[in-house]
Amino acid sequence: MIRRIYKKAVAGAALFTIELIFVWLLFLICIIGFLYLGAEIMQGETLNIDEAAFGFAGEIANPSLDIFIKGITFFASRQFLTPAALLLVAYFLFVRKHRWYSLKVPVIALGSITLNMVLKFFFDRPRPLMPLVEASGLSFPSGHSMVAASFYGLIIYLVWHNVQPKRWRNIFVAFLMIFVLLIGFSRIYLRVHYATDVLAGFSAGFLWVIIGIYTLRRIERLSKKELNPVVEEETVV
Repeated sequence: MIRRIYKKAVAGAALFTIELIFVWLLFLICIIGFLYLGAEIMQGETLNIDEAAFGFAGEIANPSLDIFIKGITFFASRQFLTPAALLLVAYFLFVRKHRWYSLKVPVIALGSITLNMVLKFFFDRPRPLMPLVEASGLSFPSGHSMVAASFYGLIIYLVWHNVQPKRWRNIFVAFLMIFVLLIGFSRIYLRVHYATDVLAGFSAGFLWVIIGIYTLRRIERLSKKELNPVVEEETVV
């Protein structure tokens, strides 16, 4: 019995350590990647990766793929994400009844949109010429990519901590990661963003998820510490 408890404790500690290392690595990669891309963009140069990505997209372009790509990009549009976020909030408020999860959705979604607008204004990069669909506003970083990384990144976090068994959890996480990458590629394929816009959007979006979740978890823990003594006093009285 003691050995079994010990093994579970060791396994739990090892899993926590791996998760922590992964999150820190992702955080560092995202912040270094965004700073590098931002510095290059501020110099006003077009990177080779941008031309190579447009070239690849042009080579594989065909009418059937056009339809598929336009469908993929829709899942990071305001028309889809606004009702999706509201439904997710409603689920955690009335079905799952997890107040902190319901708070994380609007904080991360709205914060990501606001941060993207600020970054676009700061870098002031025009969009690529000859887009395949109508697009307005500035280019760097990609709003679709940033919001997709933050919104679906939050769902990945929720899936990782709530879905069992492990096999299904891994399948869902892998699917969501591929889906986010496809959304980013759709912006390049449609020529509404450069590849560097998409990479910067991913970096900023995942950064925002990590910071947002960490901050809200800290607030959640602090609020519980403050409430516990009050609850205990009322129980004693």
